[in-house]
Amino acid sequence: MKVLVVYYSMYGHIEKMAQAIAAGVGEVEGAEAVLRRVPETLSAEILGKMGALEAQKNMASVPVATVDELAEADAIIFGTPTRFGNMCGQMRQFLDATGALWGKGALIGKVGSVFTSSATQHGGQESTILSFHTTLLHHGMVIVGLPYSFAGQMGVAEVTGCSPYGASTIAGGQGERLPSENELAGARFQGAHVARIAAKLCR
Repeated sequence: MKVLVVYYSMYGHIEKMAQAIAAGVGEVEGAEAVLRRVPETLSAEILGKMGALEAQKNMASVPVATVDELAEADAIIFGTPTRFGNMCGQMRQFLDATGALWGKGALIGKVGSVFTSSATQHGGQESTILSFHTTLLHHGMVIVGLPYSFAGQMGVAEVTGCSPYGASTIAGGQGERLPSENELAGARFQGAHVARIAAKLCR
């Protein structure tokens, strides 16, 4: 069973979450996680001005996703940073190219799930995931979130991401905060949870 983890990461925060998601998928017998990046839409010059060029080079070993790969997967977990409470433009452009898949109903019945990041604690994590779900529903996907059986989202002792809609991390205004252990645990939990649900649907 193939679980595709498709993400965009500018500074590496979403990539770290994607790796944790993939680790969670790997905990489920018979499940294989495949990591893919969506195509970059910004020039190297712009990325350099944003201080993201070095991080982009470090992530270059992950292959760039193609639209056709979505149809080949049994489940797809999408990762995107928050942009004003919505998915980033790179992810939006990638998804806008899936019209042919929609026309064929190629994603109907597949599990879809989302994780995200934001600069601040209340930076639109939940709205990003919920608005992302709209696209998945148009494709007929079966949406899976992060259930409260992940106890890490119940605590109040620390500032942390994660909600019932999906795993998330807080990056900080300058990208200085890396995903916490609790946030990575939420991502691993989500990866395993999606894989188990997909396995049931594949029977």
